[in-house]
Amino acid sequence: MSLSYESSGVRYDQLDAFKRACQKAARSTAGELAAHGYEEPATTRGESAYLIEGEDHYLAHVEEGLGTKNLVADAVYAKTGECFYDAIAIDTVATIVNDLATCGARPISVAMHAAVGNSGWFSDTKRMALLVEGWAEGCKRAGAVWGGGETPTLKGIVNPEVIVLAGSAIGKIEPKSQRITGEISAGDAIIFLASTGVQTNGLSLCRLIADNLPDGYQTPIGHGDGRTYGQALLAASAIYVDFVVQCQLAGIKLNYVAHVTGHGWRKLMRLEDPFVYEITEPREIPALFKFMMEAGPISLREAYATFNMGVGFAAYVAPDAVEATLAAAKAAGHEAWVSGHVKKEGGRKAVTIPSLGLAYEADTLQVR
Repeated sequence: MSLSYESSGVRYDQLDAFKRACQKAARSTAGELAAHGYEEPATTRGESAYLIEGEDHYLAHVEEGLGTKNLVADAVYAKTGECFYDAIAIDTVATIVNDLATCGARPISVAMHAAVGNSGWFSDTKRMALLVEGWAEGCKRAGAVWGGGETPTLKGIVNPEVIVLAGSAIGKIEPKSQRITGEISAGDAIIFLASTGVQTNGLSLCRLIADNLPDGYQTPIGHGDGRTYGQALLAASAIYVDFVVQCQLAGIKLNYVAHVTGHGWRKLMRLEDPFVYEITEPREIPALFKFMMEAGPISLREAYATFNMGVGFAAYVAPDAVEATLAAAKAAGHEAWVSGHVKKEGGRKAVTIPSLGLAYEADTLQVR
């Protein structure tokens, strides 16, 4: 029987229902901004970053969490002595600032939230030092200051053997014309930027696979990749802020960008407007994802609905901006390619991958 994200205990229908309820209640508080000289842009709710509009700039605010990837790091560390907590810290910063960049904001300050069940977690000096070093490195890659944080000890809530990593960031868009608004058109190109692996999404399902392997995270993934399963999962996430900045410096208009995390490639249709996002160049499935699909097993449809499948970020640009956008990605050190285009098919909203026989309709993504 094939595995699914739901079989690992994660149900997006329940999570997304809560998110929509929060958005509805949160809108009722927007009037409080007036006392501070700000207002809420009409289309900010439901996007990856929350925007606050001032007279000549926007502020952006994001809070995000790592999820359960550190449990993979813990298992590998206990078994092999190899500690990946520097990469884990970069992962956490990446999931925060990549969301922030989707609106065109440059991160200014990042804060850490590191909750433990027992303060003894920090007594492992090797692990602690790598976590600290990695967080600072992640902030540098994002061009942001590490502004502070919180380290609560939550006995009875958090398992004393683990840490819960999350954080927040504030950013700024100035001038206001650099805001990424989501004004896409039929014919726009979809440009993919490569991921480093699973990055920070779908780890509950990744862990379930490991539980069913005789050698667990020490299992070689094969397919021409010399790493073990654990090593491949723990590759640090890419930070895409530099790509957005390069585009802004070059005067390239990004009509929309998507951080491909939860919901896999379904995230490509996050905008409310009804468009069909046709992916004609999905590229070969990376070795890690091939391994997981075989080991699960995980169906092709479930894989693309859950994981990034080698794509961490997507940019939507007019056809005449394609070459400049690819050049900006290269200048920022990211592998990028034209993967497809935006189509208008009446009122249909979907992500389609014709070469794989996959189509995800609007009802498979309910985040607004």
